[in-house]
Amino acid sequence: MATLHVLRVFTGEDGAHGNPLGVFLGGAEVPPERRQSVAFKLGFSETVFVDDRERGACRIFTPGLELPFAGHPTVGTAWLLAHEGDEVQALNPPAGEVAVRREGELTYVAARAGWSPPWELIQYDSPAEIDALDGPPGGREDEIYLWAWEDAAAGTVRSRCFSLADGVGEDEATGSAAIMMAAAQGRPLTIHQGEGSLLHAVPLEDGWAEVGGRVVLDEVREFEP
Repeated sequence: MATLHVLRVFTGEDGAHGNPLGVFLGGAEVPPERRQSVAFKLGFSETVFVDDRERGACRIFTPGLELPFAGHPTVGTAWLLAHEGDEVQALNPPAGEVAVRREGELTYVAARAGWSPPWELIQYDSPAEIDALDGPPGGREDEIYLWAWEDAAAGTVRSRCFSLADGVGEDEATGSAAIMMAAAQGRPLTIHQGEGSLLHAVPLEDGWAEVGGRVVLDEVREFEP
């Protein structure tokens, strides 16, 4: 049996919503050849397997494929390690070193925008158009991030994200896309995504940006890989 932590990452200020995440802090409990099938069986948009808690070495799987980097899995894993007494300064997914910092209730990670999946950032004219969508426009199955300004002067954004090709469907909160958005806009952003998730994104230098948010631990249970 393997111990599974189930989190929600990028919750609202009230602790509601957020993107579910599965984390196996004892990654060795799940053989590498079983990890993709475990991620598929769990059905979360991502599942993380931590192979070295001290170094923050980890691997990230969607239900359909492995990712070199993703935002909500790294934010959630960094928060969980600190919650369990193993606070780290950086995580090490396959893409490279991801710096970690805490700011009050928020956990931030920093990454290169180029490490993100190839999200197509599509701007709409109003938040109402985003809200009215009943799926990806035109039945598209590629990776698209749809957004509109709620308040351009304040840097607040309304967004939704669809990723059908890798088995995710609509993603409730997408940290890697928020990193791309902050790098592209060159300014701090507050992003309201999905049904009620909240992300904070900040551009850094040379194509880097960071994304942060709140995390809630919902459940710890034993799982048969």
